[in-house]
Amino acid sequence: MSIGELLKTERKKVNISTLVAKKKKDEKAVFITAYDYPFSYLADQAGIDMILIGDSLGMTTLGHETTLPVTMEDMIRHSQAVKRGSKYAFLIGDMPFMSYQPSDRDAILNAGRFISEAGCDAVKLEGGRRVKDRVRAIVDAGIIVMGHLGLTPQNAAQMGGFRVQGKTVDQFEELLQDALALQEAGAALLLLEALPSEVASLIRARLSIPVYGIGAGGHVDGQLLIIHDLLGLFHRFTPKFVKKYASLGDDALQALQEYVSDVRSKKFPSPEHDYEINSEALEQIRLRAGRPCG
Repeated sequence: MSIGELLKTERKKVNISTLVAKKKKDEKAVFITAYDYPFSYLADQAGIDMILIGDSLGMTTLGHETTLPVTMEDMIRHSQAVKRGSKYAFLIGDMPFMSYQPSDRDAILNAGRFISEAGCDAVKLEGGRRVKDRVRAIVDAGIIVMGHLGLTPQNAAQMGGFRVQGKTVDQFEELLQDALALQEAGAALLLLEALPSEVASLIRARLSIPVYGIGAGGHVDGQLLIIHDLLGLFHRFTPKFVKKYASLGDDALQALQEYVSDVRSKKFPSPEHDYEINSEALEQIRLRAGRPCG
């Protein structure tokens, strides 16, 4: 189906009630991480249910080694761009490192910026019981919160790196108690990252809120992938859980190499790329420039 045909399709804006209803009907939600207008527009037209403006933009878009240098200003600017490209998807702003940890006040003010300045529908933050007070404060301010457990990049150093979580009984118990605490604090949604499928399924079974996964198997309420990963646009590494649906990075490199070759060999631009001008006007311009015609 072309973009033109998709534009004619009647759709409604996804909201929290839509996502809860999908869970009740056992319909999988499709979740993508995107950071700009072009990709959010394409994701929206493809029928994506949810778009996360993730702090992973620090690595995929800004070139940092981790997500830690990402600021609120980075997140707001990119969230605004995504909002401009999306009419239908449920938009979630990812709260960057130290935007919510210091105090309830900081958490509320920064979460509020995602809603009032960027037009997001909800915010996401990492952590379990240790951030339940922050979650409750944000929820009490009238903002929808998604929790994030498992492999949480902002705390990767404490975890010994980017490692699969929930592989021991103790880890499972910690994750379960964190998930229950987030739900009790008012989180409306939960994201599980890098967990064995069976472990994620057991956690989902204990919760009433929708639970989504990125690298957490198929027994959750929906799937998240980073758009740069699934399109083959991030070259540093590819997580095991990623399925590449395209290799746009390779295609883009080839196109750029051809462009370099055409310019250096003077094949581009060719006459077909030139703007036309009336011959009489051109003659007058050349006379004004002091150059002969022809």
